[in-house]
Amino acid sequence: MGKKVIAAGHICLDITPGFPDRKVTDAAQIFQPGKLIEVGNADVHTGGSVANTGLAMKILGADVRLMGKIGNDAFGDMVMAILKKYDADRGMIRTDESGTSYSVVLAVPGIDRMFLHNPGANDIFHAGDVPQEALDDTALFHFGYPPLMASMYQNGGEELTALFKRVHDAGVATSLDLAAVDSSSEAGKQDWKGILERTLPYVDIFVPSIEELCFMLDRDRFDSWQKRAAGRDITTILDPETDIRPIADQCMNMGVKILMLKCGAPGMYCCCADEDTLSRIPSVLGIDAREWSGFTRFERSYVPDRILSGTGAGDTSIAAFLTAVLNGYSPEDCLHLAAAEGASCITEYDALSGIRPLDELKERIDSGWKKA
Repeated sequence: MGKKVIAAGHICLDITPGFPDRKVTDAAQIFQPGKLIEVGNADVHTGGSVANTGLAMKILGADVRLMGKIGNDAFGDMVMAILKKYDADRGMIRTDESGTSYSVVLAVPGIDRMFLHNPGANDIFHAGDVPQEALDDTALFHFGYPPLMASMYQNGGEELTALFKRVHDAGVATSLDLAAVDSSSEAGKQDWKGILERTLPYVDIFVPSIEELCFMLDRDRFDSWQKRAAGRDITTILDPETDIRPIADQCMNMGVKILMLKCGAPGMYCCCADEDTLSRIPSVLGIDAREWSGFTRFERSYVPDRILSGTGAGDTSIAAFLTAVLNGYSPEDCLHLAAAEGASCITEYDALSGIRPLDELKERIDSGWKKA
């Protein structure tokens, strides 16, 4: 393809116990104090935006360099061994200051995933860990999960804003992904609306989930969604026009050029700025501002062949979307391919085993792949 990509930010080791293939409707049916829960073999893979989105783009044919920080420990060795299989280990930074981040992913059939997460060395990743010379000849810089990286959100997010401004000033197109925030954590107490107001003017493609974004921009609205959902997955009760669009409009007013909102199992919402605003995206990305101008659509999900785990589905959808953009696909096809890759991802326990080439996905879409 020729266009170079940097995938930077959060990386960890994901440990996913295998639960019996029996759907439940409430976590309390499984997780009770004193109860022994028998599980299957654990699936151990790299996780986080760097590994999930970065490696997925590499599998899809993009020229990707990964940039993340891990510890000099056993988990770090495991991460490096996995990345080496993809010839993607050379951009990683190892440190003695902190251990490698890990997550225990509880993917119980029938309910949304839960995570036990240790941020580890991600907390000490700084803007300076992205060397200026690495930006030479780079078309796209993708950064993921700053809410799980303390140095990126502390002090009003000055590190995050400075990083994106420096990258954008270098003539490189940028994309940003978020992560869910625990409201009781240090990250949950930050002024995320202020952080995004300062950072989004330097973000060309913004790809968060609707829940993450609403939590950060409009806490009252988010709380009302939770009440309406009454314990169910929030995304199942949202209306694209009355619920999703107002949050999307806030983002666009902050300077985002292309917004793709992951909306869980129902689908994805995409909207784009006008032609003049889109023309400010660095030309190296190859976006046709006229073609993308004003594009708005809610894309319903494709029906998967089976469902094993949602781990990495959002990240791989982003990978397909960004790779399709780099390959010059139309906005409609980029969104179709993002939804299709997400449907492929959830057929496996890890984020990468279910990935399918874009041309294979497009062929299936054109053949009438059924939507949810």
